[in-house]
Amino acid sequence: MPTTRFAPSPSGLLHIGHAYSAWFSSQASQDGRFLLRIEDIDQTRCRPEFVSAIFEDLAWLGLSWEEPVRVQSDHFEDYRSALSLLSGEGLLYPCFCTRADIRASAIAPHGPDGPLYPGTCRALSSSERSERMERGEPYALRLDVEEAVQRSGQLEWHDEHQGVHSAQPELFGDVVLARKETPASYHLCVTVDDALQEVEVVTRGEDLFESTHVHRLLQALLELPVPEYAHHPLLRDEDGKKLSKRDGATTLRAMRDSGMTPSDVFEQMTSLVGA
Repeated sequence: MPTTRFAPSPSGLLHIGHAYSAWFSSQASQDGRFLLRIEDIDQTRCRPEFVSAIFEDLAWLGLSWEEPVRVQSDHFEDYRSALSLLSGEGLLYPCFCTRADIRASAIAPHGPDGPLYPGTCRALSSSERSERMERGEPYALRLDVEEAVQRSGQLEWHDEHQGVHSAQPELFGDVVLARKETPASYHLCVTVDDALQEVEVVTRGEDLFESTHVHRLLQALLELPVPEYAHHPLLRDEDGKKLSKRDGATTLRAMRDSGMTPSDVFEQMTSLVGA
């Protein structure tokens, strides 16, 4: 009876794709521990009213979870501690490049998150880094992935549906682990959270499958336990496009207001899986 979790971001109302992900996670717990986590680390996009709506929507669907609910914005110190450990090992460096700078690099190959960082600031001297930071230049903290992989050695992880995979964090290049406006990245936060919450099976959509390469590396560097993974298929519209908040997928609140029942939602959800 494993521990699983559903971890939505309160940047909008939940839609039927979220309903499927939450249901999938609750089923994977096999009557073990099913946790709810609020991933609100990006304070520029998340809103308290959406947190309340998450609780309301999931309860309407008939799902229940173990208390207390972990809210990322209450645990900045956990992420700072992880960053401090990595920094102490010489695995982080400040990057002063803007997103526009990286996009403008015509030779930059693309990874799962977009153009790979060309490593411009990795070569800066310690004195130049310090001078630019003292001048107040904005910067992000990046992981020196090549160095990190050399120290960790070859790593593997296991997905319940797709078997064993060799970790290839190099696919992402030197990932950002913190920014000024976001004190810790998704990659760092979920890795730390899953370990602290003793999550044994990480359930999430297959669109996050590739992210596991980075998370496995961070687990090794931070000496954290390695969970099992179960990436579920995505719910798609009639054109085969993934349902998302950004594209205006019908929300659970709208479904409820239209008179639909939870049974109606689950029936529709089943018909959309992998469509």
